[in-house]
Amino acid sequence: MSLSLQSPPSSALSSKSSFLQEEEEEEEEEEEETEFHNPSFPQFRASSGFSSSLGASTELDAVSSFSEIVPDTVVFDDFQKFPPTAATVSSSLLLGICGLPDTIFRSAVDTALADSGCSALENDELRLSCFVNKALVNVGGDLSKLVPGRVSTEVDARLAYDTHGIIRKVHDLLKSYSEIDVPPERLLFKIPSTWQGIQASRLLESEGIQTHLTFVYSFPQAAAAAQAGASVIQIFVGRLRDWARNHSGDPEIEAALKRGEDPGLALVTKAYNYIHKYGYKSKLMAAAVRNKQDLFSLLGVDYIIAPLKVLQSLKESITTPDEKYSFVRRLSPHTAAAYNFSEEELIKWDQLSLGSTMGPASVELLAAGLDGYVDQANRVEELFAKIWPPPNV
Repeated sequence: MSLSLQSPPSSALSSKSSFLQEEEEEEEEEEEETEFHNPSFPQFRASSGFSSSLGASTELDAVSSFSEIVPDTVVFDDFQKFPPTAATVSSSLLLGICGLPDTIFRSAVDTALADSGCSALENDELRLSCFVNKALVNVGGDLSKLVPGRVSTEVDARLAYDTHGIIRKVHDLLKSYSEIDVPPERLLFKIPSTWQGIQASRLLESEGIQTHLTFVYSFPQAAAAAQAGASVIQIFVGRLRDWARNHSGDPEIEAALKRGEDPGLALVTKAYNYIHKYGYKSKLMAAAVRNKQDLFSLLGVDYIIAPLKVLQSLKESITTPDEKYSFVRRLSPHTAAAYNFSEEELIKWDQLSLGSTMGPASVELLAAGLDGYVDQANRVEELFAKIWPPPNV
């Protein structure tokens, strides 16, 4: 596969690429599901475990040799089949926990709501914020015992345009994690990729605090995030595809479509090549992966967040060494070295250059993502205000 994921010339003749007419036009799954039932949590990498004396294995085994495949779920009934290697704790997750009183995580929330330090705060807003912080950290602490990898904690999206507010929030969360003996190396802090969020990432990383920049929908955002030294950069493949189906006028997306490329896959490829060609430390995470072909096209990227239906299909598909289709690493440092960037793309990104080059897709999708996170944060605080103090604690 070429570096640019380019299709044969015939596929580039249409103004709307065939990627936008794919057979599986599925709705994107949520980043965190909210069903919790199974208290047994094996800690190993997602794999089918299938093997035989004939050397057969599953497609899931094959793709896992190229990228770390992360199940897009916290549905604990599925831990046995697809045990996650990492986890995210967020306002969405807290809402799910509060909606299921029998989940093992409910005690983590109740303990947070019984925190004497938070309860002593006279200001309602500060008290609720303290409760939410404690709940996030308590749940994150529990998750850190259940997954072998890192736990990413969502930073309040209402601070997305406040660099110092983000930094203060992360310091508060980190202090709370230290109080329950979760070491910093097990943690990431999930920050929206506004310019202010990217700057917060740069300053936090300079302190040795690992950050996870999300809502990246353009190459300028990805390049600025890499230059900031973010530990993880997350790109939502399917959301860019959805935008391209229903909108036009974004230069970066139009250029990808003209080359016959899927805009989401093209952005992941370009960001990966940039990171590896120029030696940035960031790891790249591809999210909103909708089907197996998406996943096959991204093999070699550091992390792929895949929905359970895709993982199940991979697990049920058996491969043999001599079969016609062979899995190929699509992204690698070797191929990244041959990728050519324009002079305009190799600038030192600042607030002005970022703001002037982000197209309508990244602006709109970033705003939509922030609106969703802000709504969830508000709903958590409203819920906590209703149920505080918790009974029997």
